[in-house]
Amino acid sequence: IPRTLAESAGMDSIDTLVELRSKHEKPDGRAVGVDISKAKVGDMKAIGVIEPMKVKKQAIQSASEVSEMILRIDDIIASRSKG
Repeated sequence: IPRTLAESAGMDSIDTLVELRSKHEKPDGRAVGVDISKAKVGDMKAIGVIEPMKVKKQAIQSASEVSEMILRIDDIIASRSKG
């Protein structure tokens, strides 16, 4: 996601990812992200960009459910091909 944000903002995606990783390793770098309005890496908390844990959990749960459905459909198709 950071790479796509950087590219969309006209930033160099490789430089942005390197800078993000560098800042994330620091103790105060937890809230650092891509600030597309200023086309630079910045503190997301300071500009009010916050993604709740509930959203992340829901995204992971939805991805798991979709994967499970695809596998079930694949099993059904495979069993019909044999029969």
